[in-house]
Amino acid sequence: MANRIRRRFGDAYERMLRRQLDSAPTHVAIIQDGNRRYARKQGDDAPEGHREGAQTTEQVLEWCDELGIEELTLYAFSTENFNRPDEELEPLFDLLESKLYEFADADRVHENGVRIGAIGDVERLPDRVREAVEYAESRTAEYDALRLNIALAYGGRSELLGAAREIAREVDAGELDPDDVDTDAVEDRLARHTTRAVDLIIRTGGDERTSNFLPWHANGNEAAVYFCAPYWPEFSKIDFMRGLRTYESRAESWRQSRTERAVALLRAVAETELADAKTVAGRLRAQLPSAGAQEVSAELERQHGTDAPSVERAD
Repeated sequence: MANRIRRRFGDAYERMLRRQLDSAPTHVAIIQDGNRRYARKQGDDAPEGHREGAQTTEQVLEWCDELGIEELTLYAFSTENFNRPDEELEPLFDLLESKLYEFADADRVHENGVRIGAIGDVERLPDRVREAVEYAESRTAEYDALRLNIALAYGGRSELLGAAREIAREVDAGELDPDDVDTDAVEDRLARHTTRAVDLIIRTGGDERTSNFLPWHANGNEAAVYFCAPYWPEFSKIDFMRGLRTYESRAESWRQSRTERAVALLRAVAETELADAKTVAGRLRAQLPSAGAQEVSAELERQHGTDAPSVERAD
């Protein structure tokens, strides 16, 4: 009975959240944190937490397709993760390998047009994982309905450093003019699979930090950020939709602020122009006959509306 009530409440809450969402972000990036802590809470080893987390990843793909999100980037393995002990790394590499092959062959991936790509220093990964990456990329290369970017051996500062070094080499070799080094030049040398600015970053597991994740694509776009407490294996559709609601609130606030700034600027410009016009008209008043002063006043009124004060010559 209690479980049925909870399910009904959850379904009703999900419907409420859906009604609150006018539009979905184009690109969502997720830091999948908490697999190991979840495993410890369950009395299991870390690899079991990673396996449970992989099931959540499959569900998120379905939610993205359902809600019209066009790009999803998952922080699956950071450069710092190489510091973990071998007894944890090897099962994690096994899981990454098997899931890449599984995703690449899954009917739903092909039916939904999901393009899979890896970002990061993939060359640092074991051969078997690199081969799985190549297989998944080649199997889905023709699709573009939903892009799934898997961040493997990824670090945001390393990515930016690599782009800077590549640009420096090309400039030194005379292949790139220094005057042509702009934002497009940097983006062209960043992760080859991320195509859009990040609209929303979600981090599970309770920590409130973005951990060197997509600094160019997210920070440059002033992405919304949603931190939530559930560990990644516990992450639910309601949690996901709360994140989308955070994005929409952030976007609405940004649009409102932008409108308010534009209105304030227009008022300031109008006030400045009116003050300048009044000053000029006042100077002309002393030099013109009465009819001329009235003409100046009429022009000022035409330019600034009927509320503009009249300017008349004091004969």
